[in-house]
Amino acid sequence: MSRKLTISIFYLLFFLKIDVVESQNHPQEKQPLIRVIKILETRYNVRFSYVDRVIKNKTTILPDEDVLLDDALNILKKETHLDFEVLNNRFIVIKDIAETETSTFNIQRLDEIIVSNYLTTGITKLNDGSITIKPEIFGILPGLIEPDVLQTIQAIPGVMSTDETVSNINVRGGTHDQNLLLWDGIKMYQSGHFFGLISAFNPYTTKRVTIYKNGTNAKYGDGISSVIDMQLPNDIDNEFKAGAGFNLINGDAFAKIPLSKKTELQLSLRRSITDFIVTPTYSQYFKRIFQDSDLSNNNNSTSISQNESFYFYDVTLKFLYDITENDKIRIHFLNVNNDLNYDEQSTVNNQSEALNSKLSQENLATSITYTRDWSPKLSTTAQLYVSNYDLNATNFDITKNQRLIQENEVFDGAFKLDINYNSNSSFKINGGYQFNEVGISNLEDVNNPIFRSYIKEVIRSHAIYNEAEYLSNNTKTRVKLGGRLNYFQKFDMLIPEPRLSFSQRFLNHFRVEILGEFKSQTTSQIIDLQNDFLGIEKRRWILSNNENIPILKSKQASAGIHFNKNKLLISTEAYIKKVDGITARSQGFQNQFQFVNDTGNYTIKGVDVLINKKFNTFLSSWISYSYSSNNYHFKNLNNGEALPNNTDIRHAISFANTCALNNIKFALGVNWFSGKPHTVPSASDNPDDDVITYESPNSSRLQNYLRADCSATYNFNITNTARGSFGISVWNILNRKNIINTYYTLDDNNVVNTIENQSLGITPNISFRVHF
Repeated sequence: MSRKLTISIFYLLFFLKIDVVESQNHPQEKQPLIRVIKILETRYNVRFSYVDRVIKNKTTILPDEDVLLDDALNILKKETHLDFEVLNNRFIVIKDIAETETSTFNIQRLDEIIVSNYLTTGITKLNDGSITIKPEIFGILPGLIEPDVLQTIQAIPGVMSTDETVSNINVRGGTHDQNLLLWDGIKMYQSGHFFGLISAFNPYTTKRVTIYKNGTNAKYGDGISSVIDMQLPNDIDNEFKAGAGFNLINGDAFAKIPLSKKTELQLSLRRSITDFIVTPTYSQYFKRIFQDSDLSNNNNSTSISQNESFYFYDVTLKFLYDITENDKIRIHFLNVNNDLNYDEQSTVNNQSEALNSKLSQENLATSITYTRDWSPKLSTTAQLYVSNYDLNATNFDITKNQRLIQENEVFDGAFKLDINYNSNSSFKINGGYQFNEVGISNLEDVNNPIFRSYIKEVIRSHAIYNEAEYLSNNTKTRVKLGGRLNYFQKFDMLIPEPRLSFSQRFLNHFRVEILGEFKSQTTSQIIDLQNDFLGIEKRRWILSNNENIPILKSKQASAGIHFNKNKLLISTEAYIKKVDGITARSQGFQNQFQFVNDTGNYTIKGVDVLINKKFNTFLSSWISYSYSSNNYHFKNLNNGEALPNNTDIRHAISFANTCALNNIKFALGVNWFSGKPHTVPSASDNPDDDVITYESPNSSRLQNYLRADCSATYNFNITNTARGSFGISVWNILNRKNIINTYYTLDDNNVVNTIENQSLGITPNISFRVHF
């Protein structure tokens, strides 16, 4: 080969390579707009705000890396026929040009995301300290094949349940009644189906869940431990969506139906299948929840329980009506119900008798909301709601010829007015007023001997709140400062509640966060006797009387630092919280303090650590560790000295791996925490008396808890408009026997019996769903 020919081939290959490289670096194939704007956000350090329907099905080419931001936006505008309005050097709003020409456009600044996949897809941490969950795009967590809202939040560091239920969620050492649960702005008093094993809120109609552990917005009153705010879709997009599915516990269906351009109906129905078919999952759930109840505990060998019937359901409905571009009305309805019936049969005087015992639990909620946009900067929202909770039990004891009726009812009516003013993209003000009237009644009725007690308390409260929020143009600094002033009419008492949230980004990949809050609460749950309400739902709601049942007050401060780079997140947060006004009866003591009334406080100090690494597009792992020290201080108990809290879990570790490849998702994880405190009988206990003599309260610990879970889902297309999903999960795959509670009783011969409540054993579940 001649030298001239060699040089010619070399130049030919060189320029061919350049052309190939340039074509790779500057692809002219159109891509989905959502993918392109994510690339541009990283490239130019900006944030795009948009309505999902505006960018849906839009495609564009990816602008060259060397073009300026303005030129890149012009390319996108030409390709998509959308308008890209630059608010400042940080925020860009995407608008439909046709809509902009015919209507006013209300710009809403969105909170900046610190971590988009906090644990898995659909879980996000924001720069105000809150964590959001979007069930619609939820990924997968170990042991879960469906986005159960209250099960999902237990994966967050500092949030756990010591007995595996969603009706006993402990956030930083608090009891479950200290959590504020809101469903579209309505306070809920029942959170679980199957008496706590399943969330009572259908995740497929829930658009967004926001969780605050500290630094709560001033508009939230009540809930001294946490806020769990569940929100349904609130915009009319004129798209029909529906779905249905089932698992080994329940079946459900939901639909989002446009009725006209201005109206939409959202509805869902879920019902258990447990009264039609007995599945392995139901058997494990039944064994777990009823193991320490009147249904399973029978001290008389001649009496048996049979013909048990259990079912649950929930119904949700939301009607959306856009009166004008600036006036919107929303109507909400929710009904959550659990129902249990069983027959107790016995032979008395050679005659067979059978009587029916039953337990029903229901939360009915309804509201109407009106939103008015006065201008692009000013909007108001007014809501009127009613939430009614009713727990009713009838218990027959054949051998004693006794019938016991118990009822606990809560009626909560409220009016809320919320005002938002966005001065500009950096400064906004939120304020408002809230009125609540809460009435709680408790009934006990015994026929032999005849006894009836009915107590009802009512508290009316007024609250005003205001807070200002500043976000720097480069979004590195964020400050939210506000407060809430509560007035309790019955006690003629004012309680101020300051709130603080501060976030500062530095060195590009670090962020420091400082949160603080004061909060108060007038509702709480107590336990009179461990076998109240058939021993299944032992807790009943009560109101503060500002005497032997004080208003609960909490103070909390926390400081954290977060590092996020190269898909590695390291987060550490230290906190201290003190809660005053707790009663011994609200803490569930099962020792020498079980029947003692006293008031006191608890103080918890702790640290939450999370390390999350996403290795590539389909594999990620995380490990979290929580340390806390939680102690009671009661006036008259334990000689006034500190004792460990009943929920004092010193160490908790969670580890998980998730993998998403094509349409298959898989998750495997392990949960471990140190044993919680309990009290054992003293070795010097006198067997001849009728009481148990105990050691020092909460001086012993249960065995450490260990559970491994796994889950997998497969998504597939059924038709062009329908897709399906199949999932399988196994809870406690090692079938480990975890003791979640131990207490002691005396039998008729004064012999001390040890009662051990076990966690769920190995529990499989499968699901199948169709989405349209």
